[in-house]
Order: sequence, then C-alpha cells, then structure tokens
Amino acid sequence: MAKKTTKTNTKSKKTTKKPTKRLRWTAAHDKELRAHSKAKTKVAKISKAMKRTVGALRQRAFNLGLSLGHQS
Repeated sequence: MAKKTTKTNTKSKKTTKKPTKRLRWTAAHDKELRAHSKAKTKVAKISKAMKRTVGALRQRAFNLGLSLGHQS
C-alpha cells in the first residue's frame, strides 16, 4: 500500500493574544465609583471614565452595596 503524503502548511499564522492586564481596585477607585453612583451617572460613561468594563463596574458596585444602572 502506498502512503499518503500530507502537506504541511508553512505559512501558519499564529495569533498571539495580548496578556490580560487586571487593575486592582483601590480605595480611590471605590470612592470614585461611590460618587458616580450617588450622581446617578450612566454606566457607559463611568466605564469610559474609569477605563473598566461595565461588568467589572457592576460587580464591584454589587460587592460594595451600591446601585448602578441608572436609566435617566
């Protein structure tokens, strides 16, 4: 029996992911989040201002007992 030859892809592209850089929550960040919560700032605006995801903000607010997601 004849062996099948397989071609190897010499142009394989390896995409490397950027390593995840996580920012620690400091007391100053918590204070800023509390101020935004009190001012009823929209979560999207807080996200851009603090350079964090909406999910991260909601999770931290939940842990601190704050309310976010003001629609007005």
